[in-house]
Amino acid sequence: MAAANRIRPKDVFTDAEWAKLSRRDNWRGLVLVAHAWGWIIAAFALFALFPNPLTFLLSVMITGSRQLGVSILMHEAAHGALHPNRKINDFLGHWLGAAPIGASLAQYRAYHLKHHQYVQQPEDPDLVLAAPFPASRDSLKRKIIRDLTGQTFLRQRLGGFKALKTASGNDKGAAAKQAEVLSSKRAFRDHAIVNLVIFGVLALAGVWWIYPAIWLVAMATWLQLITRIRNIAEHACVPDSEDPLAHARTTHASWWERFFIAPYWVNYHSEHHAFMHLPCYRLPAAHRLLVEKGHSARIPQKRSYLDVLKEAASASTCSRTLA
Repeated sequence: MAAANRIRPKDVFTDAEWAKLSRRDNWRGLVLVAHAWGWIIAAFALFALFPNPLTFLLSVMITGSRQLGVSILMHEAAHGALHPNRKINDFLGHWLGAAPIGASLAQYRAYHLKHHQYVQQPEDPDLVLAAPFPASRDSLKRKIIRDLTGQTFLRQRLGGFKALKTASGNDKGAAAKQAEVLSSKRAFRDHAIVNLVIFGVLALAGVWWIYPAIWLVAMATWLQLITRIRNIAEHACVPDSEDPLAHARTTHASWWERFFIAPYWVNYHSEHHAFMHLPCYRLPAAHRLLVEKGHSARIPQKRSYLDVLKEAASASTCSRTLA
């Protein structure tokens, strides 16, 4: 079981550069969490005040993008990068990042750090997300239709319930299995608590119907689609390489892609994998420095998410150049 190659930060950055890049602010993580939930509230208000098909579509897309946003902030917390204080980091990452969308920070952290340790290796738990690509255009279309019609969401949730029920009834003497089941039950409980709070606040505001119409519809549709796009962009069609800067792709997203598809600098995924403990708000600076130092050719890059999808749905081979 061979771990993926690593890069030493000071092999590419000066001491001063690395000190600036790796610094974690006390306030920026808090601002990002407030930003994500502020946009969710704004999306709710938009449809509540001006209910029509256009505002419905826009509200669902905004809400879904921020649901992905809070999952990205959960990801930050998994790396301890959301706040310098571990208790604050984990509280924000779980209750305002993981629990709203049905995840567990503790479970995700263990899973995700294994992904970093063995990225692109057979032991990588995320390898299955990139393995189907490149695929045919028809295959990608079918996946997109399943995402936007809620089929992916229902299959995931039903699969999760079945797995929890099966695990609860078996191996009751195994401590590790018991701990996993208990953690899953806590995740389900915390997800229910946060969602009841969201519903309760909306009900008190006289707009309870926003919860199923916007929050749940966004989670079942737009969130599923952009999560798939994110997974494809990060590792699909990235050639096998021992270079730590080539383990993932960086996508040069436009402003609207950053808003609706890839919030909070998640598009700088090569830089994140090379230096996984950097806060997300430092990744653009890390990318600029790498380019200035002549490392751009080592980084798999695409100009947009559309370019990523075109390659994933049509290429028989994968390119690592900026195209």
